[in-house]
Amino acid sequence: MKTYKCEYLWLDGYKPEPNLRSKTKVLDLNESPLLDNLPLWSFDGSSTLQAEGNFSDCILKPVKVYNDAGRDNGYLVMCEVLKPDQTPHISNNRANYEDDTEFWFGFEQEYVIKKNGLPLGFPKEGYPEPQGKYYCAVGKQNVTARDFVEEHLALCLACGLKITGINAEVMIGQWEFQLLAKGAKNAADDLWVARYLLMRVAEKYDVEIDFHPKPIKGDWNGSGLHTNFSNERMRTNGGKAYFEMILKNMKENHEDHIKYYGSMNNERLTGLHETQAIDRFSYGVSDRGASIRIPLSTIENGWKGYLEDRRPASNACPYQVVSKLVKTVSVEAMAV
Repeated sequence: MKTYKCEYLWLDGYKPEPNLRSKTKVLDLNESPLLDNLPLWSFDGSSTLQAEGNFSDCILKPVKVYNDAGRDNGYLVMCEVLKPDQTPHISNNRANYEDDTEFWFGFEQEYVIKKNGLPLGFPKEGYPEPQGKYYCAVGKQNVTARDFVEEHLALCLACGLKITGINAEVMIGQWEFQLLAKGAKNAADDLWVARYLLMRVAEKYDVEIDFHPKPIKGDWNGSGLHTNFSNERMRTNGGKAYFEMILKNMKENHEDHIKYYGSMNNERLTGLHETQAIDRFSYGVSDRGASIRIPLSTIENGWKGYLEDRRPASNACPYQVVSKLVKTVSVEAMAV
């Protein structure tokens, strides 16, 4: 028998976006932690806006287990929140849609690293030089916090997350990581865990992670959660007619998608800074100013591949983003 430190992760009941919460359960097990041998665990929902004080227990149900490379004998346990009768809690967005393992998602998570309320690289008064030379830059005058970003990348990879890339973004102090995952629920689980690890590393460096879609007002890029997506038919059979039907249905459901794509997104989706206006829907080949970008590779491969939804904000809940895309694309699969 061996002792394991299992960090149970869940999303609280705060709105408009939930916060990550976690606590450690120490378990003596005959084998490594798995969904089959991890118990349900309760927590005080009155402290997370998920219950009243006079009936405060909520239940954590493990749904995915990861190695925690940052702790000896450690594991990360992503959980759904249940009510005491073990039905899904109202805050449990993961339980609100059916899984679809044919879908692949490539998230581009942008974020800003701050210290004392300012992005790293910003002076205490005024502004740094205008954006332009910070994107994918090198050099102390153009890039901040590379050691922090590298540590997060190494930790995610060691924990089993498929991070496919990192880069400094358009505003100084702004970075992005890309994450690829397969399955409608698995992908969202992975992104939440990557966010958790990002904030945990930030504690060590005494900095804050800001997911606000417009962290600095003015002539500065906002932060998004660009979401690349495909199902089996898009990747293997494709066809221009099929992709056009998907895009048509996405246009018809634009307002509904926007509702679930993150709060304060109107400050980011203005039609400037590589965005389309929030009240408009557009798509175009290699167009980063459109709502949906059609990659050149998809066209060159005979209309087979993926699409990029550029509308989700950096603070969006991936469970909600994924559920909307799966529903919209799946409806079109029956039409062509």
